[in-house]
Amino acid sequence: MVDRRKLVAGNWKMNGGRASLDEVRAMLAEASNLDPVELAICPPAILAHAVGEVLAGGPIALGGQDCHDMPSGAFTGNVSAEMWGESGAQYCIVGHSERRAGHGETDQIVAAKAVAVIRAGMKPIICLGESLEQRDAGETIKVVVNQLAGSLPAAAKERPVVVAYEPIWAIGTGRTPSTEQVAEVHAALRAGLRSLLGATQADAVRLLYGGSVKPDNAAELMHVPDVDGALVGGASLKAVDFLAIARACR
Repeated sequence: MVDRRKLVAGNWKMNGGRASLDEVRAMLAEASNLDPVELAICPPAILAHAVGEVLAGGPIALGGQDCHDMPSGAFTGNVSAEMWGESGAQYCIVGHSERRAGHGETDQIVAAKAVAVIRAGMKPIICLGESLEQRDAGETIKVVVNQLAGSLPAAAKERPVVVAYEPIWAIGTGRTPSTEQVAEVHAALRAGLRSLLGATQADAVRLLYGGSVKPDNAAELMHVPDVDGALVGGASLKAVDFLAIARACR
């Protein structure tokens, strides 16, 4: 059995402000006691500098929420992977369902962004997941495996990437799939990775679960086979909740 270090990444989405820095400091105060679990915080771009200053040199990594696939150019309102890298980020989320649905991002676009993240010296957190209609139609495995094949960059054969399964119908709704359903999807994703990357590289990829992860369900979810941590939404804004989820990974 491959021993993968668990990762708990907090996606703040369009939330937070300078007052949130106190929560970051509270997270830092406990983070060193959570080894070997790795923590990362992905704030809005406007907060990256402030959060990065607090995290600098500490045990919690900074991450970005999204990036453009080009390193620079006339792309008003966008942030390049290189900009995230210069801010000190070690990770960047790409392909989140809110980007796929709200901004029309295809697997091809997600793969190009993942390439950009790797180009900038970071690790992409590549998100996949099915809608409720696809789940009810029995199409979950086909959907997520196809998304994996379309969104995973060729560079993943040589460079580290993270994959996050986030059933769209569970994000922010308080609903979560059963542990059996999570195990089925993660097993299918691991098999898909082995087919795409070969066993050695595939077994090094961390598979996160995301979708209404909270302190009261984290322990059960984090000990499902092939679940290597969590992509946490709202619960990552409060230190007490984020740290409780991280403790559940141990």
